[in-house]
Amino acid sequence: MSSFIFQENKLRAFTESVFHAMGCSEEHAVLAADVLITSDLRGIDSHGVARLSGYIRLWKKHRINPNPNIRIVHETASTATVDGDGGLGLIVAPFAMKLAMEKAEKYGSGWVSVRNSNHFGIAGYHAMQAVSKDMIGIAMTNASPLVAPTFTTERLLGTNPMCYAFPAGKYPPVVVDMATATAANGKLEIAQREGKQIPEGWVQTKTGLPTSDAHALKTGGSLLPLGSDRDHGSHKGFGLSATVDILTSILSGANYGPWVPPFVAFLDPLPDLPGEGIGHFHGAMRIDGFRPAADFKSHMDRWIERFKAAVPIDPDQPVIIPGEPEAEAEKIRRVEGIPLSEPVVKDLEALAELLGIEKL
Repeated sequence: MSSFIFQENKLRAFTESVFHAMGCSEEHAVLAADVLITSDLRGIDSHGVARLSGYIRLWKKHRINPNPNIRIVHETASTATVDGDGGLGLIVAPFAMKLAMEKAEKYGSGWVSVRNSNHFGIAGYHAMQAVSKDMIGIAMTNASPLVAPTFTTERLLGTNPMCYAFPAGKYPPVVVDMATATAANGKLEIAQREGKQIPEGWVQTKTGLPTSDAHALKTGGSLLPLGSDRDHGSHKGFGLSATVDILTSILSGANYGPWVPPFVAFLDPLPDLPGEGIGHFHGAMRIDGFRPAADFKSHMDRWIERFKAAVPIDPDQPVIIPGEPEAEAEKIRRVEGIPLSEPVVKDLEALAELLGIEKL
């Protein structure tokens, strides 16, 4: 499938104009665009500008408040709960992450749960904010139910990503950013746009059979937890996803499990829900609360070097450190530009026409 290359600044300006058209302030438009562009720069194409039309659909259904009153509704010295007032998760989550870091600066660690938010982009964007402050960053979110727990075909959980970001010294940070499903829904969307099949083990049909059809969710199928099936550890993926769901929602007062609102606006009106919006959870820990930060980062470098030196099964495929492919992609794309597939470009052109803004 053909693709088009766009320079970062052009794509960033277009994305900001979309958020301006929604009614976001200049500050919020710049921040929201930064979250999406960072995703594209790091090669996570499923969560970058390809998501813009989804945000617009939600906004048109009054599911997103473009000017939220984000506020702290419960707080102790090192913890807080934030109400996002239905705002873009791209705005609400950075507010919460900043608060967690401020608390960590004072008390060693900070922990913030969030309710009444929306899709927040890649978890890595938020967790990585702590790295420059010599902190370990944590970010996670629940999501609309597309995943069937082990032994069922019923969609009860989201892909529920989690991220841990660890600073290093001379190397890029180690960033463990992953869905707790075998594959994120965005991977299916990419396969759909490219007309490709997906590996078996990502999804099951509505009767629980394995399938390689990228459109299986549209016919009642479901994503599978990390591990795919019980023999390969899907109960562990289910446990990780459950952990994210509990920390992000039951702790904060957000919706959980099958009641998490969908990213698309096909439920109108939404059914009676037990909580408010989507939930996130953010954490920051000062490294010098455990040992001097310079010592930690020196040993992180040694850790990275030892794992990179591991004897490979295939000499052409060395061990990949978590976050390494994304860091490499960012170096390349900042210079060479960001590739967008033809369907995404057409989608953005239609979006520009709809909103009356300049096309790419």
